[in-house]
Amino acid sequence: MALDAEEKPSQPITKFESMLKTDDVYFFDSEDFEDIIHHYLNNGKIALAKKAIKIGLQQHPAAAELKLLQIEVFVFENKLEEAEKMLDDLQQLDQHNEEIYIQRANIFSKKDDHLGAINLLEKALDLTDDGFDIYSLLGMEYLFMDDFEMAKKSFMKCVEFDDEDYSSLYNVIYCFEFLEEYDGAILYLNKYLEDNPYSEVAWHQLGKQYFSKKMYKEALSAFDFAIISDDTFIGAYFEKGKVLEKLGLYNEAIENYETTIKIEDPTSHAYLRIGKCHEKLGNTELAKYYFYHTVHEDPLLDKGWLAITDFYYRLKNYEKAAYYINKATNIDGENPIYWKKSGKISAALHKYDEADFAFKQAIDFGNYELDTWLQWAYVVEKNKDFESAITILTQAKEFHPEDAEILFKLSGNYSLMGDLEMAKKYIAQALILNPKGLDNFQINFPNFCTTEWMQNILEQYKNASK
Repeated sequence: MALDAEEKPSQPITKFESMLKTDDVYFFDSEDFEDIIHHYLNNGKIALAKKAIKIGLQQHPAAAELKLLQIEVFVFENKLEEAEKMLDDLQQLDQHNEEIYIQRANIFSKKDDHLGAINLLEKALDLTDDGFDIYSLLGMEYLFMDDFEMAKKSFMKCVEFDDEDYSSLYNVIYCFEFLEEYDGAILYLNKYLEDNPYSEVAWHQLGKQYFSKKMYKEALSAFDFAIISDDTFIGAYFEKGKVLEKLGLYNEAIENYETTIKIEDPTSHAYLRIGKCHEKLGNTELAKYYFYHTVHEDPLLDKGWLAITDFYYRLKNYEKAAYYINKATNIDGENPIYWKKSGKISAALHKYDEADFAFKQAIDFGNYELDTWLQWAYVVEKNKDFESAITILTQAKEFHPEDAEILFKLSGNYSLMGDLEMAKKYIAQALILNPKGLDNFQINFPNFCTTEWMQNILEQYKNASK
């Protein structure tokens, strides 16, 4: 069994390290060598582990467990051929050692043959009465294959073996969430809590599941129980604060965020949430104070710069908003939300070329929302580049084929280019989808509306609406 990486060096380890510093050679039994090697592996001291393996095999050349540890190091170092050769030799001597199958499975996994690894791990399960580690490995192999249902079942087995195996518990909930089985996760956690009523981790996870389903009162109770179980559990206070925000209880939310700061060093995320709460309460100066604290605490937190940007944008201080959105895009230049915000700010400053570039970036990085397309087309229209506006709107139509506003704007831009046939085509389609959109169309494209053809359309529209 592997030793805890946090354990203090035992007497054999101290003795072994003393031996390395001298020319003396001490004798250890094979189990001592196993403990020494596990200690070094768990602490990432591979070179010392290899020395211990070498000396151990010199003193105990037939020790299968030491050979298996040698194989483990070979696999870690991607020396797969050497590992397989040693496994072949070992298997001739012992056909029923589950560790041989586990190490073969690790080799298969390294070669991306996850199904092969699973088959080997299943064989290992047949050879042992203690399948805890094997089920954990099975769970990981299933995750590699994106088989979240089987991964979930494997990690559940680990939790059955050890109800304090929180790593496996987290993995179970991760699988539930990926499968969007939130009710299943809630049922599982409630059942787990029947046997482990003081598990702060389970209460915390249960609260998060309720939060995802917008069951805020239930989430609040769960986080309260997590805090009762461990009154220093920062995650529970933080998540409770988020629930209180959703319930509009901003002062209470602030108290919980401040508690996280008292328990440990301040975090940028806590400052950010406190700032947003003060903003909701109308405490403008306090909001600004905490937003600046956010970026001071973590200058690379792009959400902090975005919060300051939004703060100034709402105050219509677009110059300062532009300065801070640039900070955010410099940190995360592939975030479409930041580029869209940059486009809106540049448009508000009448810097249409910059807005054009920003909206293009937003689209290129995956923001296909309707208003992103429409705002991009708007700034291009402002530059009198009607041909580009048509190209943008035609692309937008592919993503939003049933939106009348795109069709109205296509009609208007074709009319500005003098292509009345195309203008007629698109306005006819737009009117079928949304006749009421004609009012805005008249405001945005008044020249087209003075044509005889459009006058007839307007007359028909008036008569229909009487």
